[in-house]
Amino acid sequence: HAQQIQGFFDIPVDHLFTAPVFYKHLVGKKIPNLVAVTPDIGGMKMAAAYSQMLECGLAIVSKKRLNATETEATHVIGDVRDKNILLVDDITETAGTISSAVEILRRQGAKDIYVGIPHAVLSPIAIERLKKAGIQELITTNTTPQVEIPGVPTKVLCVAPLLADAIVRIHAGESVSSLFEIRAGVKT
Repeated sequence: HAQQIQGFFDIPVDHLFTAPVFYKHLVGKKIPNLVAVTPDIGGMKMAAAYSQMLECGLAIVSKKRLNATETEATHVIGDVRDKNILLVDDITETAGTISSAVEILRRQGAKDIYVGIPHAVLSPIAIERLKKAGIQELITTNTTPQVEIPGVPTKVLCVAPLLADAIVRIHAGESVSSLFEIRAGVKT
């Protein structure tokens, strides 16, 4: 969730990003007129990385927090009208931010909305919110146990090859960061 945590260990730690796993899935879908969107300012760096690697537009949803489990999206910065959306967040438990973002994106004229959350820790309220959101697909990984959500098309991506590749690189003294160098439609 935060790279800074690496500094609190007495042993070397590498922060592994799931972007290469998501990239492979998303490129295979060939989604036209795609815009990568972050549901809050804190996710801008991640959304910008998806925008760059998928060679698509970029937008941000501005929000205000109403309480511990509820947020309200206030406006969208960027063009989403008649665009397909990849709404990316690193983790969710209540899906309050996600559902609020989906709502405002729809009001702004977005078409299909794909939600990408590497670590979907879904509470019962999150499941209900995702059911009501009417998203095209929830894309997550198996870094946490996943449950089937009736009415929500879900793709659970396996991170095992990414972990195996990182272990091999560490063992061989090679760069782990090179796993995440995806440019102009080509993973290096």
